[in-house]
Amino acid sequence: MSRFHRYSFGNVLSIARQRPGATRVAGFHAWRQLGRNVKKGERGIRILAPIITKRRQKDERDKNTPSQPMLAGFRNAYVFDASQTDGEELPTIREIGGDVGENRERLFAFVEKQGIELSFSESIAPALGMSYGGRIALLPGQSKAEEFSTLIHELAHELLHRTERRTATTKVMRETEAEAVAFIVGKAVGLDTGTASADYIRLYDGNAALMTESLEVIQHASAAILAALEPEPGEAEESQLAQAS
Repeated sequence: MSRFHRYSFGNVLSIARQRPGATRVAGFHAWRQLGRNVKKGERGIRILAPIITKRRQKDERDKNTPSQPMLAGFRNAYVFDASQTDGEELPTIREIGGDVGENRERLFAFVEKQGIELSFSESIAPALGMSYGGRIALLPGQSKAEEFSTLIHELAHELLHRTERRTATTKVMRETEAEAVAFIVGKAVGLDTGTASADYIRLYDGNAALMTESLEVIQHASAAILAALEPEPGEAEESQLAQAS
């Protein structure tokens, strides 16, 4: 379950039964988008995928009422483990370095000021962070730079995607926006992000065109967070005097 936390309990059992050593699975086309191909002769791992349809309730007479997504059933789907594929090297997510300094405490204070509960939990592994709407959980044991970037990413979700706007966005758009905010803030405070953000966005099939559509909200969220990280008037001078002494 720690390796496949996004899958249902039944699918976790199915993956474990068919391929106990599986570490990272994806569908045939998802692997191709990552520049990898399923090896000839490899047998897929069968899971059950939900079939979602949009229907109106029978007692609703207003045709203008938006339809609601409903579970219509399940279908067989097949995924493949990374060991069953070859091609481009898989990107290493979030190799981020640098010194966050006092920005860490300022960021924690900003999160609290937004009324967002912050906690640390090993149960979210292998995810580094999770946004639940009013609550953020971080995986303990990350470096200060990784922890900072992860928190920015999840905070961006809270600011941008826990509102009415969520219904107008896709998962790809939400992940692209959140990681773009993490990249901008990280660069602004001097973190060495390398290709971590680009690799992350690539995994969700994000692209430049999608980024362009979201630039305004990305800028607003980044500006709000960076404003919160600015030292209070006189704080910078006090810090310099302390270092000089």
